[in-house]
Amino acid sequence: MKKQPGHLAYVAWLAFIAALGGFLFGYDTAVISGTIEQVALQFSLDEIGTGWYVGCALVGSIIGVVFAGPLSDRFGRKPVLYTASLLFLSSALGCMLSVSVSQLVIYRIIGGVGIGVASIVSPLYIAEISLPKYRGRLVALYQLAITIGFLAAYLANYGLLGYAEKLTQNEAAQGWYAQIFGTENWRAMLGLESAPALLFFASLFFIPESPRWLILKRKEGQAASILNRILPSDEVNLQIEQVKTVIAEEANGNWKLLLKPGFRLALFIGIALAILGQFMGVNAVLYYGPSIFKQSGLSSGDSLFYQVMVGLVNMLTTVLGLAIIDKVGRKQLVYWGVSGMIITLILIAGYFSFGAQWQVSSVWLLAFFLLYIFACAISICTVIFVLLSEMYPIQLRGAAMSLAGLSLWIGTYLIGQLTPWMLSNLSATGTFLLFAAMCFPYLFIVWKLLPETTGKSLEEIEQFWIESGKKDAEL
Repeated sequence: MKKQPGHLAYVAWLAFIAALGGFLFGYDTAVISGTIEQVALQFSLDEIGTGWYVGCALVGSIIGVVFAGPLSDRFGRKPVLYTASLLFLSSALGCMLSVSVSQLVIYRIIGGVGIGVASIVSPLYIAEISLPKYRGRLVALYQLAITIGFLAAYLANYGLLGYAEKLTQNEAAQGWYAQIFGTENWRAMLGLESAPALLFFASLFFIPESPRWLILKRKEGQAASILNRILPSDEVNLQIEQVKTVIAEEANGNWKLLLKPGFRLALFIGIALAILGQFMGVNAVLYYGPSIFKQSGLSSGDSLFYQVMVGLVNMLTTVLGLAIIDKVGRKQLVYWGVSGMIITLILIAGYFSFGAQWQVSSVWLLAFFLLYIFACAISICTVIFVLLSEMYPIQLRGAAMSLAGLSLWIGTYLIGQLTPWMLSNLSATGTFLLFAAMCFPYLFIVWKLLPETTGKSLEEIEQFWIESGKKDAEL
């Protein structure tokens, strides 16, 4: 039977709503770059204090990923998404109204918990409601939403900085409005997140629970009702039986399942790729881009404009990655993209070594950064959440993603904390050469250990790991 036209449209609509968690993830992560200098000056922060202001949200993210998976496995994907939306909302309003750096840090941590939860449950939900043929693109929609959030944050920072300069020249502007949007406009940058957070919360009322989770909880009737809107009617019972079959092969579904040979390798691959990806430089650029650009002699306004360009290329390249991921395949994107990252990171390091001596224009630095972001966005950024959402057994999919996500956020936290130190002590040249070196083990793992998952159903991928584990046990 042919698929009814409405099926894909409905699935895309569900994916779009879940991907709003990615938009908030991106905005909350990137907005910090435009506030660092102002907050450090206002609260007299040193290098360690600045690193903590940037990195504290990542502590929250680590907390979020630890609990998000197990909670979603127990209570469902949808209730946990509700929780994430409320965390984002309270963080945005709290940061905007904070009167001390301690309060600001607390609310940044709350927002970080929201990021951690969204980074696990949003792509997991999308993967579980997707059709195999389009799953890569639909899960990559979450990554696209992150990049749109990045760009929105950069545009907000750039626009609000310009507005603040005009507002401070207006003697009639006084009171809380002048403080939030003028003299302390970092408050407006952080507080603007409350609008999409409220939209995310309201939109969640219009999506159902994950049908695969419902089957896991023996609610086949509810699952069938949802699957009838996702799949052709003659495939609904087949889908339910496939899910029940892999559940039966997973036995009790406790944590020991992840230590079986096949799933143990899958867990290792997910954790290794998640943490290595953070040491290849992308978050250093996203968090500290304006500071890095200022090292090349740019003004604050120019450095923020350059960061907007970085965000724009990041978003547009992700659109391209989303369009080709199910055609080219996960592994091919990584091979080409990471190779490009190595070349551009070496070029960036060379600019900081010889740019001033050879009087090279800062436009070349922008070009190298944009090429690096292109290579990164079309490969590891597009692929990572797709892989993490499709590699693990259904009974512990959320918990397994939490373990991989934990390693991702630990790596991100370390980069957030260590980048100022590395730029000061290793120099920009040494920092970017280190990022280039970390690309090689990532390529090796993808080449030697990772199977191609493009076009396969979640149950087929799960069966692959089960069979792989049986073969290893026989050796």
